[in-house]
Amino acid sequence: MLKKRLKRKQLKKKLFTKNRLVILNEESFEEIFSFRLTLMNVFVAATLGAIFLIGITTYIIAFTPLREFIPGYASTQLKRDAIELAIKSDSLATVVKANEQYLSSIKKVLTGDLEVAKLNRDSIVAADIKTIEPEEMQPTAEELQLREMVAREDKYNLFERATGSPSMVLFPPVKGMVTDKFSAKNKHFATDIAVPKNTPIKSVLNGTVIFADWTPSTGNVIIVRHNNGFISVYKHSASLTKSAGDVVKSGEVIAIAGSTGSESTGIHLHFEIWKDGHPVDPETFIEFE
Repeated sequence: MLKKRLKRKQLKKKLFTKNRLVILNEESFEEIFSFRLTLMNVFVAATLGAIFLIGITTYIIAFTPLREFIPGYASTQLKRDAIELAIKSDSLATVVKANEQYLSSIKKVLTGDLEVAKLNRDSIVAADIKTIEPEEMQPTAEELQLREMVAREDKYNLFERATGSPSMVLFPPVKGMVTDKFSAKNKHFATDIAVPKNTPIKSVLNGTVIFADWTPSTGNVIIVRHNNGFISVYKHSASLTKSAGDVVKSGEVIAIAGSTGSESTGIHLHFEIWKDGHPVDPETFIEFE
């Protein structure tokens, strides 16, 4: 115990013993500067200096752009750009998914799968799926009366009015004799034109091919999407000269006329026009004969 006390006293004496730091002129030994200090003062000053340096470094890393020059720290602008790109990619994924659903429904409608779509615009344009309580789906007395009136007086006006702009001129896909006209009442949403074998079929407007493939009932089918909500459909072709995704111009050959598919009754073109999801009489825009 005595030795420990002696060591403590010696350590305390060393820490608090006053020393003088003197700076002399080397040639004349003249005293230039001096001050007194102890080992404790040096220790305290070094500790405070270290704490100050740590504080300054922490501030620079946390609150100033200088941290971007320290290895391992990303740029603030880079982070903002990454977040913005992530938001945009998420939005684009939603748009692509909705567009795929739209094209899938268009394909079902225009290739003859009417049982699935039933010519309802809601079957073509993908909508958000929401949970609705059964009580909210019950029609009111006024709604029932309106439904009865519309069903009685305006049964087929939906298709007859979906004619678009009569002033719009489309390029004739073929020239020939009309053998079967458009009839919403008979659910024949097309115009059939009889033509010679291997007659070139041309696009009625500039657009993009969204479907080009074989179907059992209507043979080779090609569907072109145009601006302003128009879609043109060409069925029973002998062969197709364009593929899905191709961009076509007005009057450009997209298929060769033929008689393919189980529903074909001879060499002709089964031609349809759709506007905003509704069938339109092609003879509103085109003279085939």
